[in-house]
Amino acid sequence: MSGKNSNNDDCNTAGAALDPRVNAFRPDLADASLGSMVVAGRYVEPRLMQCVRGVVPLLSAPAEGAARISEIRYGEILDVFEERDDGFAWVQNRSDRYVGYIKSDNVLSEGVPSFSHRINMLHTHVYAEPDLKSRIVDQLTLGSYLDIMDEKDGFSHLASGGYVFAKHMLAAEDAMDFDYVYTAGRMLNVPYLWGGRTPLGLDCSALVQLSLDMAGIECMRDSDEQREAFGRALPIHWRDYPWRRGELVFFPGHVGIMTDHNRIIHANAFAMKVTVEPLVDLVLRGNEIIAVGNPG
Repeated sequence: MSGKNSNNDDCNTAGAALDPRVNAFRPDLADASLGSMVVAGRYVEPRLMQCVRGVVPLLSAPAEGAARISEIRYGEILDVFEERDDGFAWVQNRSDRYVGYIKSDNVLSEGVPSFSHRINMLHTHVYAEPDLKSRIVDQLTLGSYLDIMDEKDGFSHLASGGYVFAKHMLAAEDAMDFDYVYTAGRMLNVPYLWGGRTPLGLDCSALVQLSLDMAGIECMRDSDEQREAFGRALPIHWRDYPWRRGELVFFPGHVGIMTDHNRIIHANAFAMKVTVEPLVDLVLRGNEIIAVGNPG
């Protein structure tokens, strides 16, 4: 995903130099930390809150039909700048700094818990009771951080409520898998979803972001940000370049990960899912390689 969040296009020229995707400012309201850089009607200190819903769409505007620009996962910590009467909140995700609106009803919780575990399945259910036949109240996805109260009958009791099958999670340090190519491979055939960030559906940059996150590598949200952080120009023609497993390949508005010397895994709208294919096939469909990166 490479499109910009255009919520703040009308801000002043000083603010226009800041990327509105990862800086919280509007003409009427801005993060207090940006006070010396932008002009706004008022400045606020954010309220620190935690997402306690499995997956929450991050929207471009406070409206039900607004575009999904990203997602917030269970356990992520948010800076909340505005809570509106219509149930929307204007927030910034501390994981990747992305800014947008969420429908906040029963989604946010005060404070920052002690995260001891992470989900290690692509996705798993949250049950109302520690019983596989009980009502399902939510669904959590790979990498979600959990605060566990206790265990009962093979289920872990979440501090936010509900139970998760204990073997579907690991201690946070054990859930880390430094082989991010393997993690990306676990998501083969996951549906493509513009703005998606989980194995329920994700876009190209989210596949890279989540794979690197599980390896303990900090990664921004969009492909142009990832290119800026990890990319460099190819020193020779791409056909002559000695491609290596784990290298990131950047195209205009797109990114993938090399699985070996000639194949790439990527979430793409061509197949509408995560696929592995020869790099040459991707290039021959008109995708120009503009950079290569090694996040390791």
